[in-house]
Amino acid sequence: MANITKRGSESNLPMMRDFFNMGSFFDDKWLSHFQHSMPAVNISEDEKEYNLELVVPGFKRDDIKIKVDDDMLTISAEKRTETEEKKKREYTRREYGYSGFTRSFHLPDNVKDDSIQAHFEDGVLEIKLPKSQTQVKASKEVPIN
Repeated sequence: MANITKRGSESNLPMMRDFFNMGSFFDDKWLSHFQHSMPAVNISEDEKEYNLELVVPGFKRDDIKIKVDDDMLTISAEKRTETEEKKKREYTRREYGYSGFTRSFHLPDNVKDDSIQAHFEDGVLEIKLPKSQTQVKASKEVPIN
């Protein structure tokens, strides 16, 4: 019983105390990295199609890839940036940057996989998933207009 310590009391093993502090593991700070690296999505549906709208600021049309394979829609983007500051033709500082994401959605059986369309404008990617009475599967890369 002598080994049990009260919360907030000094301990000889502060690393272990921090490790077992599960309350901070599930706070907003821990999840913020993943929330910022995943684009926000709105999904809507009408009688003709499903619509996905993803907010992807900072990416260009050519940075984004959309693939459908075995009823799985995968949207990914990758962007590399490089800035340079030169002094006497030698680098005094050179920075590389990378950002990207991958997000996948399992498609319902009534989606016509071969007729998926995508449109990108002002940092918003809109994907139209037409419905079909019969199941139509396809494996392809979806072009972005």
